Amino acid sequence: MRALAALIAVLALLAQPSAAAFPLGLWFGQGEPGDDTEMWLARVVPGGQFQVQFRSCHGKQARDSIETGHWSLKGDIETIDIARVNGRPEPREDVYRILSHDARTQSYRFIKTGFFYKSVLVDGSFELPPCGLTS
Repeated sequence: MRALAALIAVLALLAQPSAAAFPLGLWFGQGEPGDDTEMWLARVVPGGQFQVQFRSCHGKQARDSIETGHWSLKGDIETIDIARVNGRPEPREDVYRILSHDARTQSYRFIKTGFFYKSVLVDGSFELPPCGLTS
């Protein structure tokens, strides 16, 4: 679910009719239902593919996971098809409504639960911060 949120934001930017104006790239977000410290870093590339790294912090202990798959956008509805989680097949589909986006920020809502997500475009060398540095 968290991977989908991050991916949805990125995909929304890329799939709009004026997609050329929206950058592919690396998007950072923070917060998941029940865990406002969880963070994600979504890499969106041409062709509808994505990879999202999630980090959940428990004190200074990090638990990371990686999700990969494909995204599509139809109007303001973004569909994220997760293919693999940590290299293992775990197919599922998550659907989001894009609320707003520009070349630097995105906001979207997971339709199933109504949870609100926001992400920002970051430099290609950006890495998730270590646990203990987030609040």
